[in-house]
Amino acid sequence: MGTVEDVDLRERSSGTRFSKLLGWFGNAQLGPFYLGGLGMASLASGAVWFIMVGASYWGQAGYNPGVFMRDLFYFSLEPPGPEYGLGFAPLAEGGMWLIASFFLLVAVMLWWARSWQLAQQLKMGKHVFWAFGSAIWLFLVLGLIRPILMGSWSEAVPYGIFSHLDWTMNFSVQYGNLFYNPFHALSIAFLYGAALLFAMHGATILAVSRYGGDRELEQIADRGTASERAALFWRWTMGFNATMEGIHRWAWWFAVLTPLTGGIGILLTGTVVDDWYAWAQIHGYAPPN
Repeated sequence: MGTVEDVDLRERSSGTRFSKLLGWFGNAQLGPFYLGGLGMASLASGAVWFIMVGASYWGQAGYNPGVFMRDLFYFSLEPPGPEYGLGFAPLAEGGMWLIASFFLLVAVMLWWARSWQLAQQLKMGKHVFWAFGSAIWLFLVLGLIRPILMGSWSEAVPYGIFSHLDWTMNFSVQYGNLFYNPFHALSIAFLYGAALLFAMHGATILAVSRYGGDRELEQIADRGTASERAALFWRWTMGFNATMEGIHRWAWWFAVLTPLTGGIGILLTGTVVDDWYAWAQIHGYAPPN
């Protein structure tokens, strides 16, 4: 298997197969799936978090499967109250959230390390590792860094569907409307920009796949190819075209900057700025009363 015929397969695993059905959505190759030590440890730690949250939900449902399924989105494992500060709370009053959060943190960081390890073994760049790290930055700000700076675990996000949404709304209301946080605005701009770039690139390659546009490496140097048609389309449309390398770099940066700037905005909220609307009025970002 590979792009070159008659390639030496002795060092490749035979534990793989193909799915025509999944081929409609992406590469039809299935397996092999390699976990390794870091992957196994990450899954084990993540499973502890998942079971602890699930057990909390199960108890809130009164151990009734019907109630559990009916109210699943309403259940929540809450962090300790503000009276406990950064101390440990009883299990029923936030201690379980603290223990579960520890295992979730370990799971995420091990999986992050695994992404570096696999890239190293395959002699790849570390772009996936750093992109994942940007998402982890926002995760750490919400559940670890900002609560520590605020001096209370109660500032962290609960584990629940609707409780998570409620936390987000209350957070914005408490600190004077998060929409006036400039880093939040940047995060939204990069989010929409990443969606736009991904849509543009994906649509372009699909539009020229009839000419082999999905085989990008073979396309770059030849005249009359899918790549040249795609590049010409964008020059006609907006006066310039990205290169095959450039469009991926743009998309990578926009995606990475979304959680990076969002995390900065969250980190500044309550620690540096207590009222974003008042801050915006002072700095000419919002109209005066």
